[in-house]
Amino acid sequence: MGTICEEPKPSLLQDLKISIENVSLVFPSQKTERKSMFLSNIDKVLNFPVETVHFFAAHKEFPPPLVAEKLKSRLEKLLVPYDFLAGRVRTNPENGRLEIECNAAGIGFALASSHYTLDDVGNLVYPNPAFGQLICKSLDSNLLESDDQPLCNVQVTSFRCGGFAIGFITNHVTFDGLSFKIFLDNLAAAIAADGNTPLPLTPCNDRLLLASRSPPRVDFPHFELAKFHDSNPPPVFDATSEDLDFKVFRLTSSDIADLKEKAKAAGSSGDGGGGARIITGFNVVTALIWRCKALSWHKETTPNPQDRVSTLLYAVNIRPRLVPPLPVSYTGNAVLTAYATAKCEEIEEGPFGRIVEMVWEGARRVTDEYARSAIDWGEIYQGFPNGEFLVSSWWKLGFEEVEYPWGRPRYSCPVVFHRKDIILLFPDIQDKNGVNVLVSLPRQQMIKFETLFRNYLAC
Repeated sequence: MGTICEEPKPSLLQDLKISIENVSLVFPSQKTERKSMFLSNIDKVLNFPVETVHFFAAHKEFPPPLVAEKLKSRLEKLLVPYDFLAGRVRTNPENGRLEIECNAAGIGFALASSHYTLDDVGNLVYPNPAFGQLICKSLDSNLLESDDQPLCNVQVTSFRCGGFAIGFITNHVTFDGLSFKIFLDNLAAAIAADGNTPLPLTPCNDRLLLASRSPPRVDFPHFELAKFHDSNPPPVFDATSEDLDFKVFRLTSSDIADLKEKAKAAGSSGDGGGGARIITGFNVVTALIWRCKALSWHKETTPNPQDRVSTLLYAVNIRPRLVPPLPVSYTGNAVLTAYATAKCEEIEEGPFGRIVEMVWEGARRVTDEYARSAIDWGEIYQGFPNGEFLVSSWWKLGFEEVEYPWGRPRYSCPVVFHRKDIILLFPDIQDKNGVNVLVSLPRQQMIKFETLFRNYLAC
């Protein structure tokens, strides 16, 4: 049965005792073309940082100083095919559009050490705000020719046991999750081959492949998007000043199999839930989360709670959905926000299989025509995702499967900020097909969410 990590916050290391030893810039190993890179309407609303940390056990042949040396050397070579990564975000003065100036200004590279061993850090799965210390968030201005910060910083942090962490902070305009995974695969391969072998996948940097049509044409209603109300675009999801509880809900592969059986038994379609293409691990987990989140509102503070409409958002990879399909190695953001919406009464009283179907229908809606319409909508309205909450899945990205010469990561995770409008899925260390669900909610809603979660898995 699904479990909840009850580790109290005070037991987490609040300070990893990090000492920064050196910070520098890494430049492309050879001259690259100076140019402006077009950013798609999907890219340009994602102008914010993404932080990930990758933990590695000690390896006698690859002590942290050697890892840092090889990593820095191969990054120099990789910044040639990934020339945009060494650039800077600019606003085009002629059209006001965000773009990347590919100017070889470099990326940041930091060396650091921790007073602790990796085992001292504790449960790597449990979201620890202190992991932010493993990220080089900004560079000192005396390293830069202007005030512009790099689009990517890398930090190698050694632990007393010989283990180490590699932390990345990248501007989301540079990569989505899938293209960042390919970047890591290419980086690992370049290190293993000493940089003399072609990359496993040559990056496709042509963002014009996702340019809007001329003239733009919106052929579908896009309830998952909202227009800007002024000239200053807000963040994709606003942070809240509320005090939030957070918990990690762990679903084992057995739990997920049970959810699939519940969906089949309680399906609403003619084939008892739609078969394997509908009843996937992601769909059943997301359906369970949606049910618990939608029904966690307090009846005392919500008028007519059964009539309240809940809208779930989640990302869909459009690479294989376009005609023709995008290259697998497309480096930009090739994801759109799918949605499912229903009254809380339907979510509470309807069969679980129907909730799963609604999640599936949201993704099925995203065809080539729908994706082109959404991109054109962004050209006209300059909008952003709009819903009650977003399920952000890092579950199947495969960061933990990247084969470095010193082995696969012991664990890879995003550095998370607790947000009630974002629920995060990330892989489990012990169960390859299991998933961990990070939920942040006000206390009373969290109590209700947890009760619903436990009760549904138990029934």
